[in-house]
Amino acid sequence: MSDDLKKVAVIGTGVIGAGWIVRCLAHNKKVIAYDKNFKLKKQLITEIKRTWPYVKKLFNKKKLNLKNFEYVTSIEKALRTADFIQECATENYRIKTKLMNIIGKYAKPNAIISSSSSGLLPTRIYSKCKNPARTIIGHPFNPVYICPGVEIVPGKKTKKKFLKKANKFYKSISMNPIMVKKELPGYLADRLQEALWREALHIVNEGYASTKDLDRAIEDGPGLRWSLMGIFLTFHLAGGKAGMKHMLEQFGPALKLPWTKLKAPRLSKKLSSRVINGTKQQAKGKSVAMISNIRDEYLVNLQKLRKRYENKVRK
Repeated sequence: MSDDLKKVAVIGTGVIGAGWIVRCLAHNKKVIAYDKNFKLKKQLITEIKRTWPYVKKLFNKKKLNLKNFEYVTSIEKALRTADFIQECATENYRIKTKLMNIIGKYAKPNAIISSSSSGLLPTRIYSKCKNPARTIIGHPFNPVYICPGVEIVPGKKTKKKFLKKANKFYKSISMNPIMVKKELPGYLADRLQEALWREALHIVNEGYASTKDLDRAIEDGPGLRWSLMGIFLTFHLAGGKAGMKHMLEQFGPALKLPWTKLKAPRLSKKLSSRVINGTKQQAKGKSVAMISNIRDEYLVNLQKLRKRYENKVRK
């Protein structure tokens, strides 16, 4: 599967770029990485080594082989032989549009160009890119080396044959592509996450609950269900024997109640302080790396557990 897409260029080696690199290496892809800040190489190698034990367990790999990995100081060198290009630059139209112009210039004519953007419109990102027919959004979820989801979003000029090739490529690195029918700001999951995030900020801002209490409300409630079933199937079960039909009849009117606020609150110093101090207290002195390790171990074990049940629900 996707044998013609063996060499991957990752442009930008921050958190997301590093995740792509680790995932591709775990699936025997040749990876060539570039970042305008060459000093990040040491940090990247450290992150690859930190995450490998979890990747090893998830994908049943033996040991880390860096022979398939190269870090270069020239973006042209990174691009000229790549079959698949995954861009991971800052989430900014001006930066990405300028970068895509460069990528399109040096990439092979049929190389697929994918942006890891979290919500920018691909048609605009690729407006100055050569041959935009082969361009897509490939929006992953953090941590990329563990989470299997990736949203594939076409631009207005994207051709179906490249969407199909991108779909095969992502499946070849053990991902579950979600095909978005047409471009929209924020795509799918981030629009849902943003709605939840807005409500959480309002609740903290108005003093109804702490960040810890809100996190527990998700962790011990809907979050447990969502790892196996999404919003619609969860609510389908809430309707009893009649399923979603009864759910809409019974709880549909509640949608008109003023429970939610569509606009996000202003990130005042007071609100920022509450959120920052609240999460600092939740961390209980643990570093981000320590908590990341705990999360990664949990997600690996959760995915192994989920495989035992998801086919029963989805097939």
